[in-house]
Amino acid sequence: MLVLRFGQWCRRRPKALRILLDPLYLILDFFIQALWGIEIPRTAKVGPGLYIGHYGGITVSSVAVLGRDCNLSQGITIGVSGAGTKRGAPIIGDNVYIAPGARLFGKIAIGNNVKIGANAVIHKDLPDNAIAVLDPGFKIISYAGNRRAGEAEANDG
Repeated sequence: MLVLRFGQWCRRRPKALRILLDPLYLILDFFIQALWGIEIPRTAKVGPGLYIGHYGGITVSSVAVLGRDCNLSQGITIGVSGAGTKRGAPIIGDNVYIAPGARLFGKIAIGNNVKIGANAVIHKDLPDNAIAVLDPGFKIISYAGNRRAGEAEANDG
């Protein structure tokens, strides 16, 4: 968070000062990405109180908006999707929990006090106080297995 806030502070400085400070920010940001796998560009709007419980595989779009007291878990993506006027990134409200592996994308609005479960894929708006999870379990779509056609006939006979 310190590097993110430093980068945002640098963007508000006069151009002459930015020429000196931006290389330092870029080096620090590179190390955050390389060592901890956290990519939150300084152009993203991030409210106070952001909590990252476990690092690794966290990607936030440069145009995403995160409200106050958001909680990000490992392996999440908050990204851009869509075309034309529908192109954009999520706007996330206050006090939102995003569980490991979740994916949020597109020009959507996530309300306040929302909980998003592990591996959920969110591409539509969520109202305040919603809890969104991946449909539990799994669906069997075939009982044929993964055998090749010749193997199946030889084993059946």
